[in-house]
This record gives sequence, structure tokens and C-alpha cells, in this order.
Amino acid sequence: MERTQDHGRSDIEEMIVHEKRQVAIENQNEAWADGVADGIEPEIIADAAIAHAMRETVRLHGEDVAQALIETLKDRILSGEFSPERTLQ
Repeated sequence: MERTQDHGRSDIEEMIVHEKRQVAIENQNEAWADGVADGIEPEIIADAAIAHAMRETVRLHGEDVAQALIETLKDRILSGEFSPERTLQ
């Protein structure tokens, strides 16, 4: 019985993280659109967003975690995860 409750909590926690991620994406999309509307080139917006994310990662978790994140992102880029042509099934 205890395992079922733990599993249920895990599912709920996973749903909460998913919802938070969706809200964060929506917020970032709005900020991106605002920047483009203000005449800022997408490359500059992207660079600023990545730099901010890395500073916060280093501040909160340290350089080793930030470096691991970069390695993970590199693998995800090379696998085509961020490609605009990629279709989700």
C-alpha cells in the first residue's frame, strides 16, 4: 500500500513539474516576442537568455552542474531535439 501512495506522489510531482515547465516556456515565449517587437535581433535575445540561465545555474548549483548541463545540451542538439523540422510523435 505504501508503494502505491509513493507512486501516486511521484506522478503528481511529475505533473506539477510539467505544468511549471509549460508556464516557464510561455513566459519565455512572451519575453522573446517582446524583445523582437522592440527590435532586438533573435541572436542577441538567445545569447542573453543562455548567459542568464548559465549564471543562475552556476549561482544555484555550481560550475560542475553548469558544465554537465552544457554537455547534456550538446548531446540534445546533436540528436536533433531542438531542430525546427523535428516532429513529436
